[in-house]
Amino acid sequence: MLAFGGLCACTTMMIGPYDFTYIPVATDKFEIATWQHITSAAEPVHIYVEGDGYAFDKHGHPTRNPTPRKHFMRNLASRDSAKNVVYMARPCQYIRGENCDVADWTNGRFSSAIVDSMHSAIQTIAKGRPVILVGYSGGAMLTGLLIQKYPELNVEKWITIAGVLNHADWTEHFGDSPLDKSLNMNKLPQISQQHYIAKGDKVVPNELSYKWANSADIVVVENARHDYFPGLKLNLK
Repeated sequence: MLAFGGLCACTTMMIGPYDFTYIPVATDKFEIATWQHITSAAEPVHIYVEGDGYAFDKHGHPTRNPTPRKHFMRNLASRDSAKNVVYMARPCQYIRGENCDVADWTNGRFSSAIVDSMHSAIQTIAKGRPVILVGYSGGAMLTGLLIQKYPELNVEKWITIAGVLNHADWTEHFGDSPLDKSLNMNKLPQISQQHYIAKGDKVVPNELSYKWANSADIVVVENARHDYFPGLKLNLK
């Protein structure tokens, strides 16, 4: 294990679903952890993009390792019966390479470098096949930026769960520091989309979701919370 800049060059392993294969995907700046179930050369690829993970501790201080402590998105991906399903971590989750910096999971979590690296990883996986992107929490913001910046990804549908869709509004709502090293969305991509929100979500308030998205595209889930959507079934068609 090699130490650098207060972090370490290391991999935090997770036991994935039994029929998924752990495949780290190299990009220009980051190596991105993925767990893949690919069985068709032509069918669309369903890619589940993780949230912000363990970016801050309970005192609001940036952590040394943003790897998620919960497996909501991994478990959701494992229940998808499609022929091509991928669970994709965010840069520096599970794999903290030498290029990782605290900004990559704090105020720069949606930077051009992050978006470009995720685009490269998705291209490597999709190999020209259509893509359905599912983004959770901050992963919703990141997937939206990917669709806007890279229309050639051929995203057939965009699904978000408890998603942040405009981080400037979100940080302002809570009086938090702005994400000044991040890209933002001033409007949503014009593609087929659906946004699942937990009724009464305290992390991403419902009023913000309705401010950002068309009400016809929002599905309110009862008896759920930001990181808990029991029995959630996504409309992936």
